[in-house]
Amino acid sequence: MSLQKAYLSFIEPKEGGKPGGPTTVNGNSRLEFTFNPKEYTIKRSAEWERKGTAGAKQSSPPEFKSSGPRQLDLEIFLDATDSTQGDVTKDVETLFACVSPLDKAIASDKPKPPFVLFGWGQQVTFTAYVKTVSAKYTLFRPDGVPIRAVCTVNLEEMPNPEAKQNPTSGGLATVRGHTVMTGDSLASIAYQEYGDATMWRAIARANDIDDPLRLRPGTRLLVPQAREAAALG
Repeated sequence: MSLQKAYLSFIEPKEGGKPGGPTTVNGNSRLEFTFNPKEYTIKRSAEWERKGTAGAKQSSPPEFKSSGPRQLDLEIFLDATDSTQGDVTKDVETLFACVSPLDKAIASDKPKPPFVLFGWGQQVTFTAYVKTVSAKYTLFRPDGVPIRAVCTVNLEEMPNPEAKQNPTSGGLATVRGHTVMTGDSLASIAYQEYGDATMWRAIARANDIDDPLRLRPGTRLLVPQAREAAALG
């Protein structure tokens, strides 16, 4: 089994919190990790409320109010020691740029940061926005340029937008076609179409894709409607 690198790909936000197509952050459409993470943490919290009763000897049972989105914490190890002109600054600045609105979104009434898709192989996908980033530089060239850094990133999951619907029935219907662009993956396309990156297998099966890691830019894919995709996935 070949080594598959973890990555962050960048997605343009649309109105209503829905994902658009691939976008660039600091000139990059994708940030591939130098080394895969050794671990990551997923957490989720809920808000509970206890209502006090005057004179009661015991507190009342907690009542559920709401649950928060999932959050993912991971460390990204950046290393450029294999080149005499190595420099990790651009990758670090790309991560910092993820906590700011995209240039094209600044003029809108509600500017939004880019969505990011954390992917690793075809089993790990997490679509989110970057909540916090910190960078620790640990190694430098003689001229002071950093060539190694450890970045701690907190991602907060984006809610799934309403899946696209198609009222047709019978056979394999398609919502539309999708032309593969640089930076696309089946997982990112699945999130754009269904709001669920884990449904990438449906697109792979509909297009007879044996190796999902080899998507050629310019390829036209058929995208099954949500109901058919659920059956295929």
